[in-house]
Amino acid sequence: MCGRIFEGDALRYDSKPEKPVVVWNVTQKCNLFCRHCYSNSSMDCFNEDLSTGEAARFIRGLHKFSVPVLLFSGGEPLLRSDIYELGEEAKTRGIRTVISTNGTLITKNAAKKIRNSGFDYVGVSFDGVGASNDMFRGKSGAFKMALAGIRNLRDAGQKTGIRFTITRHNSRSIKDIFELAERENVDRVCFYHLVYTGRGNTMISDDLDNNTARAVVDSIMQWALSLHERGMRKEVLSVDNHADGVYLYLKTLGKDPGRAREILRLLESNGGNSSGASIACVDNKGEVHADQFLRSQSFGNVKDRDFGDIWTDPSIELLHKLKNRRSFLKGRCSRCRHVAICNGNFRARAEAIHKDIWQEDPACYLTDKEISQ
Repeated sequence: MCGRIFEGDALRYDSKPEKPVVVWNVTQKCNLFCRHCYSNSSMDCFNEDLSTGEAARFIRGLHKFSVPVLLFSGGEPLLRSDIYELGEEAKTRGIRTVISTNGTLITKNAAKKIRNSGFDYVGVSFDGVGASNDMFRGKSGAFKMALAGIRNLRDAGQKTGIRFTITRHNSRSIKDIFELAERENVDRVCFYHLVYTGRGNTMISDDLDNNTARAVVDSIMQWALSLHERGMRKEVLSVDNHADGVYLYLKTLGKDPGRAREILRLLESNGGNSSGASIACVDNKGEVHADQFLRSQSFGNVKDRDFGDIWTDPSIELLHKLKNRRSFLKGRCSRCRHVAICNGNFRARAEAIHKDIWQEDPACYLTDKEISQ
């Protein structure tokens, strides 16, 4: 929106790599019990994680396939005692490494280990401030613990940011999250739309209605513009609903056509949702999925075959279709003139609501006029 270039933009726009970013759920165990957890994580989960040796072989396979980024997620990745060793394994092979964590286990010592292991970025999840966060996270005191984690990372010199999943219960906390990001001097703020999978599938009624979704995105844009105008270099992203890109373009078109043309160029070069193409997921058992939400089908297991061999297997029908999905889209998605921007949005939400992976994404808040004009 503001024309600034950030480090991650090369992965999103003009020089997008041909190989996918891989989200790896390193464990299903988690010390919290978040209401919207897409992986159904808890401390009660069976320990079916890849062993250290299996994980190292998996990472070597990613390197052979030239995967650019490996995102260590969970569950809670810091519950793996070998997380630093595995981070170093990936980093020494030239893979950019990222951790997605609830932040509650990041002591000063853990922050130093993360930094020394070469992790490029750590995203810490919040779902509000104070008691609001704790309610979503299922643990009293979780906010204070995660806040201490952010501060420990900052003191260790580690690039970090805040991750926030929007629901109707916390949608008024946008201001609080931006103020928290300013106060704690974090580098990035990511706002995630709810995806209906895992425990998130029980929260469909808690998703935003169309008018609230538009108001929330308006608020995010206003805060991002305010940061820019005040000279504060913070990366602000909205994630998991590609209608946001169309909405941003249409809003800007009426105010600044020149800027809108550049926004459109960037969005089209990004190509919208890339599940099964430039993003992939490997779960804690080693099963390969199109993304971290679309788990109804596994394409194979990295214990049996290298990731690259699975990802390029022409016999996997769904994987092939996802890479070339536009002719398979149904409903409003098939009629939308902005499909070059969003690429049909999230198939996991379509599957959850319509029981059909190719149906329209129910979280698209664009009007019929907007998708046809």
